[in-house]
Amino acid sequence: MPARLYRTILPVSDIDLAAKFYGVVLGEAGQRVSRGRHYFSGDADGAILACSVDNLEAARERCEASGARDVTQIRAMPWGETRFYALDPFDNPISFVKSGTEFTGS
Repeated sequence: MPARLYRTILPVSDIDLAAKFYGVVLGEAGQRVSRGRHYFSGDADGAILACSVDNLEAARERCEASGARDVTQIRAMPWGETRFYALDPFDNPISFVKSGTEFTGS
């Protein structure tokens, strides 16, 4: 059986700030599981971790309001996705894709 991705960890310098930022951006409080980890369950069911939202404009506004930097404009990509990119407060790149336009490699 091949290995299966089950968790992705983003490095952050301030766990409380990260919990607050992602809590607002993802729309869920998540759960502190240790002094140095805060989990957001989302709806991940496999090897792809991506943020897919119905209201991309609102997600972009939440990112900007929560301290994301270098937030790009929403764009339709040649492979079919409509998305934007940003940097979280810890310089991790993040991206949100409009539901129904996700590219999964198929």
